[in-house]
Amino acid sequence: MAAPWWVSVAVVEGCGVGEPGVWGEVTAGLRVSRPVLVARLLELDAAGALTTAHVRAGAQVGGVTARTVWRWLEAARTEGRVERRRRSRLELSDHAWEVLARAGGNVAVLHRHLKQAGGEVPSLASLYRVVHRDLEAGRVLPDRAMVRRDREEQQTRQALADLALAAPREGGAAKVVARRPPHPAPAAGAGVPSGERGALEGVALPAGAQLVRTSSVRAVAEAVGQAMAVQGAVCVFGDPGRGKTVAVRMALHAVPPGWKVTWVRVPVRPSVAGMRRAVFDALALPGRFPHTSALADAAVAGALGEARVLVVDEAQRLPMPCLEYLQSLWDNPDTRITLVLCGAGSERSLARLPHLASRIGAWQEVPRLAGAEAEAVMTGFHPLWRTVPAPDLRWIDQSCAHGTFRTWAALTAHLQNALLTTADAAIDRTLLRRLFQRVAPPL
Repeated sequence: MAAPWWVSVAVVEGCGVGEPGVWGEVTAGLRVSRPVLVARLLELDAAGALTTAHVRAGAQVGGVTARTVWRWLEAARTEGRVERRRRSRLELSDHAWEVLARAGGNVAVLHRHLKQAGGEVPSLASLYRVVHRDLEAGRVLPDRAMVRRDREEQQTRQALADLALAAPREGGAAKVVARRPPHPAPAAGAGVPSGERGALEGVALPAGAQLVRTSSVRAVAEAVGQAMAVQGAVCVFGDPGRGKTVAVRMALHAVPPGWKVTWVRVPVRPSVAGMRRAVFDALALPGRFPHTSALADAAVAGALGEARVLVVDEAQRLPMPCLEYLQSLWDNPDTRITLVLCGAGSERSLARLPHLASRIGAWQEVPRLAGAEAEAVMTGFHPLWRTVPAPDLRWIDQSCAHGTFRTWAALTAHLQNALLTTADAAIDRTLLRRLFQRVAPPL
């Protein structure tokens, strides 16, 4: 067992301290922390026995210089502090982040703003380090175009308010009140509410049309229901225009009691930070978006602790890091979610992430409408098609629609418009051929 450091002091005092290498030989292997060293030196000082040899010996076992030990003693005598003084961490206020966001992330603009505001201003290099540190920690700056649009909207509202204040009050002039149009709240309630004429929220239909429960809708409802039973994951895929999103909305129209449905809008070219913000906004969580990714993930995980179906439409846009983020939410033991990934090509995106693809419980394709099914579905979809003979319906599907529901819906809207705007118009193949050119791209 090594002798205490004050024993070494006595040995040192008896040695030739002027000889080179003596200190290193005597104190080899001895290391003492600052609080212990300063406490012992203060005891010697209180007893009137503190000497320079004690300080030099303490510097050796503390791994510092003798001057540093004297500074430690002075701090202990004057401030009562035996630990290292902690540096204050530079933090940017919410107002500073708003200025930085309005500047499109330009730190130099923020530095000029702080200098104009007066007071103590950190250096430009320090601001760069703080911004980089917080961005690495997960803080998100709004898109520059979004900030510019919000600023222009604010300027427009202010201009309208100024015009209202400056307008003459004589003549019964109405007072102009500038209000920002409310953003539609994401669907986070129990199921997707049904509207008039059998329409669902988020589904645009021609006037007079109604949804039809096809075999694809029933298959999607079965796959999603089985995934909800085990809190699993399902991928709904198929070519564009086949009705994948409508099928999922119809399947989730009436979820069991206690369940909620949340639709997540995938941003264009999403990053993990953007995807985290999209999930946060879709859940309609109270308060502002947290500054760090850890706080945002904690808030999202808390909201996902109840039974919920998380639908990610246009999932084919998601790069691998965003898919890994969704998997982390689903794998979190504190969450209770059923994950539904929907989109044309979503199955190919998932194939790039095998450890998530292996967890998909159901791969549900939405195929084209078959010829016989298209005839039955369209007569139930809109009353206009009930006046068209069955051979003509099959001819329309073979010549133009090709079993694509979106093309049938567009053709229905064009046919309605033609019948309303053209005198003595009749639904015949001549009219239909002319409308085919509007719904089919040029080759």
